[in-house]
This record gives sequence, C-alpha cells and structure tokens, in this order.
Amino acid sequence: MNKTEFISSVAEKAGLSKADAKKAVDAFIETVSNELKEGGKVALLGFGSFSVTEKSARKGVNPRTKEVIEIEARKSVRFKAGAELNDLIQ
Repeated sequence: MNKTEFISSVAEKAGLSKADAKKAVDAFIETVSNELKEGGKVALLGFGSFSVTEKSARKGVNPRTKEVIEIEARKSVRFKAGAELNDLIQ
C-alpha cells in the first residue's frame, strides 16, 4: 500500500473527504517526524512506538574492492510494534 492508497483507505474508514484525510495523514507524519527530530519518542497504545536510536561508528568492508572502510556513527528510526498489532498479524 502506498501513501495515496493509504489516504483513500483512511478517508473511506473515517468518513472524510480525500482532501481532509490527506491533511490528517500529512499532519500525523509531520508530528511524528518533528518529535523524533527533537529526540523524543511517539507511543501509540496498541499500535507501537517510534523512537530514535544511536548507531555507533564501526568498520565495514567494501564488497567490490575488499577495502576496509569506516562507517560513521548515525541516528536511526526504530519502530517497535505493540502487543495488539503483533497479535493481529499472528
């Protein structure tokens, strides 16, 4: 499912116009993105939680040249599914 299909599904299930559903989805994405950018966490009870994790620097190997390279430290977004979501897909 892509974003357009997701918006259509939200509009249908919530009884909204596609324009209103698009605004809601965009607002959700912006809110979660801003919170993660500030180092926060977003927890949606029953669905899951989004958080930022730190990945430390490490050494890697370029598969083409077999050269050892340094991979810089970085931040990564993590999603952990909630119990209800896990139960639903089992």
